Amino acid sequence: MLISWNITRRCNLYCEHCYRDSGPQAPVAGQLSTEEGRRLIDQIKEAGFRLLILSGGEPLTRDDVCELVAYAASTGLRPVMGSNGTLLTAAKAAALKAAGLGGIAISIDSSAPAYHNRFRNASDGWQKAVMGIRHAREAGMKVQINMTLSEKNIDDFEQVVRLAEQLNVVSLHPFFLVPTGRGVNMEEEALKRERYFSVLKRVLVKQKTTAVEIKPTCAPQFMPLAKSMGLDLRYTRGCLAGVSYCSVLPEGDVHVCPYLPVKAGNVREQPFHEIWSHSSVFKDLRNFQKYEGACGSCPDIHICGGCRARSYFYSNGNYLAEEPWCFKRFADQLAVEG
Repeated sequence: MLISWNITRRCNLYCEHCYRDSGPQAPVAGQLSTEEGRRLIDQIKEAGFRLLILSGGEPLTRDDVCELVAYAASTGLRPVMGSNGTLLTAAKAAALKAAGLGGIAISIDSSAPAYHNRFRNASDGWQKAVMGIRHAREAGMKVQINMTLSEKNIDDFEQVVRLAEQLNVVSLHPFFLVPTGRGVNMEEEALKRERYFSVLKRVLVKQKTTAVEIKPTCAPQFMPLAKSMGLDLRYTRGCLAGVSYCSVLPEGDVHVCPYLPVKAGNVREQPFHEIWSHSSVFKDLRNFQKYEGACGSCPDIHICGGCRARSYFYSNGNYLAEEPWCFKRFADQLAVEG
């Protein structure tokens, strides 16, 4: 099981699609303190989680980030990080590795610096992110590239795979844009319907020609699609939200996932392991018979699940609603395309 803890809303960048509405002026008052973070880490471990993702905002803006990493590692959790990479100096990378950081995911949205820098609102964001990847590799850390896919950059996907190969990273996670946070302002750029599945298939086919592990994210239909293509993947399910994954916000609210603003509890009011075990929200998500529409009757519900965040957005707030881009609805079209 894995969990994302957004340790801060503060970020040195102001990206167009940010799910947490982070930025340089985002408030830090009220975020969990170091001591509260230690208690949360203990409760995450008690709940049976194995992987802790420290993200934000930009986690490197917190002065105690190495302390949090070291404490998580001391409990037996595997701490990793999601970052924009621009603040990752050689010294910071070495300190994080020494503290026990197991790996880092850095966002690269294009092989072209100009596109990435516009998207991230940073004149040298791409250059610093690539340098951050190099610093992490030199420190001996495993590195993953996260790429947010939309209609504007999908034609650059193969070039980003090549960049990942050149930088010697272990994996590339193409994130299919979900309208949440500031991302709602980009909804028209999100991949939809036949286009969504055509791109998803293209992503899976690319895995056959690269040693970089490619995992579509926020696109759980990749599991039944891979099965139909005869691909043997090591993953067990597409959407893990509420089943074996959730997120904790900077102020302690527990959400189903970073892209789904449904609260299951708050760790300042109730221990995390109790929220994880007893919240009615999580119980609903683990009962697949409660899923509605095509998702509720789908034989692939156990390996797919539909994107609960996308269901929530397009149904005006029902996280159990049918996923709008249901694999079964487009399977015939995919077969025609070959």
